Amino acid sequence: MTFELSHLVIVSIGYLLLLFLTAFATERGYLPAKIANHPVTYVLSLGVYASAWAFYGTVGLAHQYGFLFLAYYLGICGAFLLAPVLLIPILRITQTYQLASLADLFTFRFRSSWAGTLTTLFMLFTVLPLLALQIQAVTDTTQILTQHAMPEKLALGFCIVIIAFAILFGARHIACGKKHAGLVVAIAFETLIKLIAILIIGGYALFVVFSGPVDMQGWLNDHTSALAALQTPLDEGPWRTLLLVFFASAIVMPHMFHMCFTENQSRNALSVASWGLPLLLLLLSISIPPILWAGLKLNNPTHPEYFTIGIGLASQAPWLSLLGYIGGLSAASALIIVTTLSLSAMVLNHIVLPTVQPQGSQNLYQWLLNIRRILIVLIILAGYGFYRLLGAEQDLSNLGIVAFVGALQFLPGVLSVLYWPQGNHKGFICGLMIGFIIWTITLLAPLLMDLPQPSLVNALLNYWGLDSNTEPWHIAAIGSLLINTLVFIVVSLVTQMPDAELSAANACAVDNMHRPARKELSVCTPQDFQAALSKPLGSHMAQQEVDRALTDLSYSYDERRPYALRRLRDRLEANLSGLMGPAVAKDIVDTFLPFKHNNEGYVSEDIQFIESRLERYRSQLTGLAAELDGLRRYHRQTLESLPLAICTLGKDHEVLMWNEAMSQLTGIDAPQIIGSYLEDVSEPWQSLLHRIIQHTNNHLHKQQLVINNEPRWINAHKAAIPSITSFSNHNPITTNAQKMLNQSASIQQANAGGFVILLEDQTEAQIMAEKLLHSQRLASIGQLAAGVAHEIGNPVTAIACLAQELEAESVDPLTTEMASQIVTQTKRISNIVQSLVNFAHSGSTPKLIPNVEQVNLSTTIDEAIKLISLKQQDKAVHFINDCDQSIVIQGIAQRLLQVFINLLNNARDASPDQGKITITSSICQQGLSAQQKHYAIISVIDQGDGISEANQRHVFEPFFTTKDPGEGTGLGLAMVFNIVREHSGRITIKSPLQQTPPFGTQVSVWLPIDMER
Repeated sequence: MTFELSHLVIVSIGYLLLLFLTAFATERGYLPAKIANHPVTYVLSLGVYASAWAFYGTVGLAHQYGFLFLAYYLGICGAFLLAPVLLIPILRITQTYQLASLADLFTFRFRSSWAGTLTTLFMLFTVLPLLALQIQAVTDTTQILTQHAMPEKLALGFCIVIIAFAILFGARHIACGKKHAGLVVAIAFETLIKLIAILIIGGYALFVVFSGPVDMQGWLNDHTSALAALQTPLDEGPWRTLLLVFFASAIVMPHMFHMCFTENQSRNALSVASWGLPLLLLLLSISIPPILWAGLKLNNPTHPEYFTIGIGLASQAPWLSLLGYIGGLSAASALIIVTTLSLSAMVLNHIVLPTVQPQGSQNLYQWLLNIRRILIVLIILAGYGFYRLLGAEQDLSNLGIVAFVGALQFLPGVLSVLYWPQGNHKGFICGLMIGFIIWTITLLAPLLMDLPQPSLVNALLNYWGLDSNTEPWHIAAIGSLLINTLVFIVVSLVTQMPDAELSAANACAVDNMHRPARKELSVCTPQDFQAALSKPLGSHMAQQEVDRALTDLSYSYDERRPYALRRLRDRLEANLSGLMGPAVAKDIVDTFLPFKHNNEGYVSEDIQFIESRLERYRSQLTGLAAELDGLRRYHRQTLESLPLAICTLGKDHEVLMWNEAMSQLTGIDAPQIIGSYLEDVSEPWQSLLHRIIQHTNNHLHKQQLVINNEPRWINAHKAAIPSITSFSNHNPITTNAQKMLNQSASIQQANAGGFVILLEDQTEAQIMAEKLLHSQRLASIGQLAAGVAHEIGNPVTAIACLAQELEAESVDPLTTEMASQIVTQTKRISNIVQSLVNFAHSGSTPKLIPNVEQVNLSTTIDEAIKLISLKQQDKAVHFINDCDQSIVIQGIAQRLLQVFINLLNNARDASPDQGKITITSSICQQGLSAQQKHYAIISVIDQGDGISEANQRHVFEPFFTTKDPGEGTGLGLAMVFNIVREHSGRITIKSPLQQTPPFGTQVSVWLPIDMER
């Protein structure tokens, strides 16, 4: 039973087209995103690990090593079960710094372009046997099914088809940091196909070839050798080495690294894969023993590696053989496509770009895309060339073992990335080269030249007392890995690590936190970034990359803060790393976006970045680290919540902290100013902070500022923060002389790593002090005025006498009128002097002066309005006298006139320009019927802002005023209160009159009247 070659070609191309349409539909959004981004889809995409070797070769591995074939599945299961301590930390690094391959990871960690270049070159040699395995598997199965006599042409045709689909899958556009959702879905679909295929073939072997588990058990009882071979004791086989080899392949193989980390959507997907992938591999492996035993029962003439299709041929079931062919094609094509895409990016970033410098004037995106397409072609053709070089006569298991042992040499480097920060690039490169030299001599060279194992391996076998059954590849794997690791450790310990590499090691280490230096950039704006990057990238690409970095960080083109510009630089380097590799990206950024060289050598840690990282990874901290972080957060919250304004400045005057009280005092929000330099702080705060920093005294009191045309008084205090080196070199044992020296302000300031500044707003205290001083001054004047009041009376009396004599003797009417006015005003002066005398006798009960008279309140108010109108002011108000003209009381007209003058004057001061002041009157009676009293209530109503409840309790106290110093004495209402009490009345205040502007105030004077009169 054979198949037509043309039929298989049509089936193959049709299947690959189906995969492409699946990827195309996903990228166009035809497939729901819920399915494309589902963790199950991601788990299935990791099935790319199960290559043609898993579909075909593991049957041969089981025939050769028995149950040791399970090591192929258990090794990677172990790696994924350790995802929290192995895979997830690597995922964090790759996503943070946009690392797309193992070479990118090593270049970033060891800060060496040679690390990336050697990794790329050695990985190319490592995967060539694996690519040849896939090509040979598809070619052999095609030859078995069609009996075609020219496998070379079949292989070349398969490679050409795969080249086309590899370009369609991953090289239709440049990555630019995006995930290939279509590729992930297509690979997941391929995994589903080969899972279904191998389960159907295994089910056919169990239920058709053996007629069920009972029949299979009976056959095994009759053929004990088959079962015994499968149950070879583990101690007799290299199972530990196999587990280690396949464990390493889960991390370092390019197709696995690409699907695990580069195409990963989230940490949650990798967490699901930690148990989902072992379950998937269990389903793939469960069919291997029934397929092996079914092939042996049928005396299948094919090699055990191809029992998967041989069962269908022996059973005359062409559909089963075709299903096995499609499953193998799916497994092989998936691995070749993903491996080629990953390797093309590695070669582009670490071999081509460091060698060939493209011109910035050309379209770099298109140039990178074309080069990557060329590399895809060359890598697949290299795999085909390696296949031809081998002569298509190698076992699949042998090819797979050689490839996976070569990948094992990268394991020490991966583990050092996470758990050994002391390892350096010299140790890594030396160890890697030694390991690959041993691998090449012991495994690769014999494979290419079809030679027996070198005498060195045989000598080692004899020296260790191992029998001839021990596999040479086992010794080669252990020996190369052991020597690789020892050289790595020894060279790293005897050589020094550069500062840049140490920083990268800290960024990658699981138990450490990346603490970047806080340096000043030579560029000051995003526009400067774009202009600088236009030289190496071209204006179009530079603009796109700066735009993308600003979008990632949610920054705008107006950003000027040094902290934000440093984050922008880091983001640009990460994005360019994903596009061109970390070595080229770092070279571009260091060359065209350099840091300034500080003459003082001042460099401190980027506190804001460290705190943002701590907040991001706070949920991952445990034990003492979590407790220390809790203590940090407590102290940070304490500083933020303090009612005192506090800010922290670096030695270069960068604002590191700005608490809430400081924001309220200055009106500058913390997010706007943190990370900026002191020169970006608005006036007058910038001048004040400069003043306190430069002053030799740590305390400045009552610094007067003008804010919004109003004076403010601020107390400023500072304390020097010791630099990081001061902390690290701190000696707890110091002499008294050293302590005294350290207390010197100049010494502290010279050695400071920064400053903490505290500001106190003393404005209210200063105003209250000035008011108290003014009140004391007025009180002294009042006491002096009371003391000389009697002396004032003598000249006033003389003036009054002369005016009366002039009035009596003058015949001129005008002179007589003027003399009369002089007499009237001298009486008023006498009354005022008498009031001052009464104020001087505070505490005594005022008594009504006996010279009372009939006083018409409406007439008195009119006279007060006339007198007030004589005083010129900037604003004009309108007085409306609605007082009843019939209201007459017993009192002293001049004293009552003084009352209304003061009330109307205060009302005018409180009212706005063109405001209205209304005077109303009413009659009210109070008391029991036998002792009823009638009161005339005179109310003065203004349109001012009202009087607060607190001030209403003090307005009648002498020398209390809310007016600015020099504009009021605080005696007016006190005098009014005293005069009203002399007339047996009272005064009340209602303020505000309404809840909306103008609020208004009503001052009511209650004066008793005699209704019988």
